[in-house]
Amino acid sequence: MPQPITARGPLVWRDMDQKALDDAYDQDVYAPNRPLIVTRRIAASERTRAILGPPQRVAYGPSEYEQLDIFRAAAANAPISVFVHGGAWRRNKAADYASQAEPLVHAGAHTVIIDFINVEQAGGDLFPMYEQVRRALAWTWRNAESFGGDRDRFYISAHSSGSHLAACVLACGWREEDLPKDFCKGALLLSGIYELEPVRRSKRSSYVTFTDAMVAKLSSQRHLDGLHTPLVLAYGSCETPEFQRQTQDFFAAVQGLGKPAELIIGEAYNHFELLETLANPYGLTGRAMLRQMKLV
Repeated sequence: MPQPITARGPLVWRDMDQKALDDAYDQDVYAPNRPLIVTRRIAASERTRAILGPPQRVAYGPSEYEQLDIFRAAAANAPISVFVHGGAWRRNKAADYASQAEPLVHAGAHTVIIDFINVEQAGGDLFPMYEQVRRALAWTWRNAESFGGDRDRFYISAHSSGSHLAACVLACGWREEDLPKDFCKGALLLSGIYELEPVRRSKRSSYVTFTDAMVAKLSSQRHLDGLHTPLVLAYGSCETPEFQRQTQDFFAAVQGLGKPAELIIGEAYNHFELLETLANPYGLTGRAMLRQMKLV
């Protein structure tokens, strides 16, 4: 039977009423299989630890949240890949993403997966998350030699809200940590958020206390003058319309400034299915990551 037509409310962002905008920032609406994929990822991470052994756990800051996992490659002076996880700024931890390490370690790269505070632990404030991710990346670059890494081959990969935080560091945070502008030789950002204004108007404001200062500082698309890292950006064709648009607009803005960027569109992948391809050396984004790192 045909579905009843629901009247649209007043537009709150572009052509969206409040419900449409809320749905566009709620992955469960567009990816109802999220719980299955999360279960698969955690099981795969357990298998990775069984194969590679437990990671080296290191503190990069004073708080209980500021720690990271290092999975070492066999060779010394190996390239480094740092992964910044997502989770709508409110969930997940490094241990849930150990599966990212296996293809990288076998390809000859050290893999670092960082932990950091979430927005609810921070009382609704995104700044502590950004600051901890910034410090984690700076610590890893500065201490590369301590685990046999080559800081001149330093790369970042990230997903979802992790891509948002990583992009902020690449556009602004490197200056605040007094890092070289080219400290990162390439970043692969999956399904990210690069402009916070529409997110502020969505139901995510129920747990994030957005302020004018936060939206201005942590919208990386507004600070592209500070971006000096070649990017590979990716999204799935089954993602929410806003997550597709966010990456499309960011890619266009980066390219418009003549900065190096590549766009990958995962046909028939949703938000979480796309991330699964990163842990597969033959997957859509896993292959792109290894190519970016010159490990193919």
